[in-house]
Amino acid sequence: MLPSTFATDIRQTLEQFRRAFDQMFEGFYGYSTPRVSTTGAETREWVFSPVLESAWTDSHLHLRAVLPGVSQNDVKVSVQNNQLVIEGERKPPEGFDRNSVTQLPYGKFYTAVTLPGNLDQDKISCRLHDGVLDIRIPITEAAKPRQIQIETGETRKSIEA
Repeated sequence: MLPSTFATDIRQTLEQFRRAFDQMFEGFYGYSTPRVSTTGAETREWVFSPVLESAWTDSHLHLRAVLPGVSQNDVKVSVQNNQLVIEGERKPPEGFDRNSVTQLPYGKFYTAVTLPGNLDQDKISCRLHDGVLDIRIPITEAAKPRQIQIETGETRKSIEA
């Protein structure tokens, strides 16, 4: 009986320590969003932002979100008010429970990227592979660099006075 009581005390102490750290660093790696439960009480849900990379080419904006272990059914990409929104949930693998130790965030994720006006938002393409979400957004034809022809003029003669 003594060992199980001791283990319970340690678990409770570690849980209190974890909660204190979560409150202290809330907003550092993620943020809490208020959520109203069915009983009417407001609870807070932790949401993290996935790691993003971006690159420009002459024809496209490339965005890459790192989402290890996320399936196609667990992620949603949309465009709202000129923002590209990536949201979903990263579920822990089977066998992981509350007493597991990990450095990877699990749970709901959300990020929004404001898109510049020179992109063709109707032709966005997404591909999820190997834990990476690749997004390609083409640049509109009007915004692409174009060469301007330089014309040669006729030589002007000077007038003698």
